[in-house]
Amino acid sequence: MLLLSKEDIRKVFTMRDAIEANKKAFQLLTDGKCKAPLRTNIQAPGHDGCFLFMPAYVEEMDTASLKIVNVFPHNIEKGLPALPAQVMLIDGKTGVVESIMDGICVTQIRTGAASGAAFDVLAKKECKIGALIGTGGQGAAQLEAMLEARKLEEVRVCGLHYDRTRTFVKQMQEEMKGYGVRIIPVQSSDEAIADADLIITATPSEKPVFDGRKVKKGATVSCIGSYQHHMQEMDPVILTRASRIYFDSEEAVLSEAGDILIPLEEGTITKNDFTGDLGEVLKGEVTGRENDEEIIVFKSVGVAAQDLIAAREIYDKAVKAGIGMKWN
Repeated sequence: MLLLSKEDIRKVFTMRDAIEANKKAFQLLTDGKCKAPLRTNIQAPGHDGCFLFMPAYVEEMDTASLKIVNVFPHNIEKGLPALPAQVMLIDGKTGVVESIMDGICVTQIRTGAASGAAFDVLAKKECKIGALIGTGGQGAAQLEAMLEARKLEEVRVCGLHYDRTRTFVKQMQEEMKGYGVRIIPVQSSDEAIADADLIITATPSEKPVFDGRKVKKGATVSCIGSYQHHMQEMDPVILTRASRIYFDSEEAVLSEAGDILIPLEEGTITKNDFTGDLGEVLKGEVTGRENDEEIIVFKSVGVAAQDLIAAREIYDKAVKAGIGMKWN
């Protein structure tokens, strides 16, 4: 069995690799070739936390995976990750665990890559300004995915605390300098989304974090932070303005995402407003963007197929490069 750390993974698996891996995963879902039960969610109310278990199996690849990703927000006060996670890659022919890898890194990069894949497929070709709302564990990967998908001149970043936002931006300006983009901190989401072509929200907020009336025509919005019924980072107004609404998996989104469930329950939208899953667009079964004036919304909650394909490719690349620690 091969143990792979965050550093090992980043040596062999780039954001572009992750974006292309996500595209494969979404198409496998559309084809019905990935068996991925909806994730098991066990609440730990005494600690405001939950345990999440995400299995997947692709028979034609002889590969299975299991991700354990737990959400314990108070861990931050203890100097621990708020979302501790591991991914197990399993040989589909024998059932033997081939690898255990840093699930935090896998989750961050594959979730960032979901936005990247959506922007690759759905955004206007010419985009200049990006907006990122949320500077937590997902912030860096979401920013990198945005920059990988489109050549931007400027990205405005808005977080819950401005001092932390400035610290985050300073770090990102150094880490992302290869993209040649200007990254600036702003104090409000209004400032962030003003004239933005690409917008990402990556927060666990229980109330909308931006004003949907102020999103410009032609923008593509990716909301990836909310994953439970009571969470709603997306302003439902944007759903009424959107020409098209896409998902990583409609089934998964409708099982847990307040961003969509709450507007449905309130009658703001109906299922007739949904366009389809990203995998259907990639396969040519559903139409994507048709002009530069359309507002496009992409809602993702994350699916186990993403973890499986990412883990498979990370493992294969690591073995080829001789990276990782073998554990017998």
